[in-house]
Amino acid sequence: MSGLPGASTCPGPGEASDLKSPLGAKFREPLTEARFQQLFGDAEQEPELLAEPRWSRLRRLWRRRARACSGPGPWPLLRARLPPLRWLPHYRWRAWLLGDAVAGVTVGIVHVPQGMAFALLTSVPPVFGLYTSFFPVLIYTLLGTGRHLSTGTFAVLSLMTGSAVERLVPEPLEGNLSGIEREQLDAQRVGAAAAMAFGSGALMLGMFALQLGVLATFLSEPVVKALTSGAALHVLVSQLPSLLGLPLPRQIGCFALFKTLAAVLTALPRSSPAELTVSALSLALLVPVKELNVRFRDRLPTPIPGEIVMVLLASVLCFTSSLDTRYNVQIVGLLPGGFPQPLLPSLAELPRILADSLPMALVTFAVSASLASIYADKYSYTIDSNQELFAHGVSNLISSLFSCFPNSATLATTSLLVDAGGNTQLAGLFSCMVVLSVLLWLGPLFYYLPKAVLACINISSMRQMFFQMQELPQLWRISRVDFAVWMVTWVAVVTLSVDLGLAVGVVFSMMTVVCRTQRVQCLALGLAEGTELYRPLRESHKLLQVPGLCILSYPTPLYFGTRGQFRRILEWHLGLGERGKVRDLVKGEFAEPVRVVVLDCSGVTFADAAGAREVVQLASRCRDAGIHLLLAQCNASVLGTLTQAGLLDRVTPEQLFVSVQDAAAYALERLVRRQ
Repeated sequence: MSGLPGASTCPGPGEASDLKSPLGAKFREPLTEARFQQLFGDAEQEPELLAEPRWSRLRRLWRRRARACSGPGPWPLLRARLPPLRWLPHYRWRAWLLGDAVAGVTVGIVHVPQGMAFALLTSVPPVFGLYTSFFPVLIYTLLGTGRHLSTGTFAVLSLMTGSAVERLVPEPLEGNLSGIEREQLDAQRVGAAAAMAFGSGALMLGMFALQLGVLATFLSEPVVKALTSGAALHVLVSQLPSLLGLPLPRQIGCFALFKTLAAVLTALPRSSPAELTVSALSLALLVPVKELNVRFRDRLPTPIPGEIVMVLLASVLCFTSSLDTRYNVQIVGLLPGGFPQPLLPSLAELPRILADSLPMALVTFAVSASLASIYADKYSYTIDSNQELFAHGVSNLISSLFSCFPNSATLATTSLLVDAGGNTQLAGLFSCMVVLSVLLWLGPLFYYLPKAVLACINISSMRQMFFQMQELPQLWRISRVDFAVWMVTWVAVVTLSVDLGLAVGVVFSMMTVVCRTQRVQCLALGLAEGTELYRPLRESHKLLQVPGLCILSYPTPLYFGTRGQFRRILEWHLGLGERGKVRDLVKGEFAEPVRVVVLDCSGVTFADAAGAREVVQLASRCRDAGIHLLLAQCNASVLGTLTQAGLLDRVTPEQLFVSVQDAAAYALERLVRRQ
């Protein structure tokens, strides 16, 4: 191996000692951290960096950053906040425009019935679902970085919003409201839903200001998938009264799913045969069309718009048969034309809805960011997670002024957009044109649309979420821990509620991470003969274990939760409670006393004050026991924490090495000299 000036050679078998060097070859001078900084470190860095006080180091880094950074001009800032300024000049009009137009119109056609259906799930009139399918889509087109992302109404958010709306603005117990009373109740519920959109948007903008896009990582993939699958079951059960024509109050709170099932079973004899027939016919059309779209995705030029076909057929059937007057079938009624006047949601409601807005903001960002990342990886482009936070925050905040409820990216329409050939955010403009035409001119066509059909659309749109359970066997094979996270989250969502289930899933997921750091194994390393590779001794009996030398790798963060485990593991390996004998991992017994221990810290990603003090105490105990402690491959953060905890009062800078190989080479030289 090529060496630095001053390279030395280990004594051979016949020289100063009979201790055989496992290397059996020349090696360069072992590099300590201080020596490495002298040779390869920053020219501005002082040799005494390891002993430099923390505040001094922070001041130096702050001054360096202040010199390197200059405030961005208005044009770069504008380009960063308005992505079309970056991608529109490079738009390939001939290759992409037709695909964006077809995909946008297809998604817009689906947005119309789906928006009205999810509005009923939110407990607001259907027209507000159309508003939520227009304004957020338009805003995200201007601010979003996900080229294939489709935003608008989302079943999980609609379910969460509807539960909160029913709790904040409950329907009077006596029922049988007059027309004016019904309008007042709807207005209050629309205001509550808009206030939740305003609150969640404000929270996301606050997270953007703090650059907290990384928070999406706390909602792991098993948590998100279990949440959406459990919420899909809630959607299915909540739509049963509408399918059967039963005027039942909506159940909210914990165990709402089981309460709804019990109420439906109790009132089943009073179900409406007409609405049951309409529901059965609608599902008989929607479900096969969904299956055809999936199975023949590659052969169809564009997915079959089963929802809009079903809406038109049901409206014609209800009008010609007078189902609303003869059989009392509930219909959508008149959709107001145009747009609502901008109105700031009541700020007095914000303290009441803040607890509901926070999980909605997290779900919005987590689902949207994960979907955007999936398609960005698939089509080889990048997204900006903080810009996504800004886009969805502005989208919810501004759309709430137009009486929209919380919105996000949606699973079904995003998949539909990709399948229909969408290429960029420009598809959102074509989608908005379709919804705009309904709001301005085509609204009266949906007057006779039965609400039972909207309930069927809600249920059929849950297909993808239900099918996520097919991944469980594979998840079981890959990771039992992730499987447990999935199941715990799903059970919590189903039995409690979507909000509490999300909280349980996040807490349980984080606890599994903490528990895995508690159960990590400290590995004793041995040298692969003829190489400089150190591998765990348990992997092979051919690895060399040098008498008197113990090389340990601790592959987990060192903090208050792992300090006790760290102490017990080191005592066991070093035999500090057994008169300083090191344990032979191959034979399972104590060998000769350990004289040098190398602690590989490459797996210690961070250390807190408690963990750093534990290392300092270990250094003291090793010194008292006559054991020479060497630390290898500490990152800068860990090394700084250890230094501030007083490590250099127990060890010298010459005991800190850049790699295990360097520390082991130094240890071998030391052992040879002591022979």
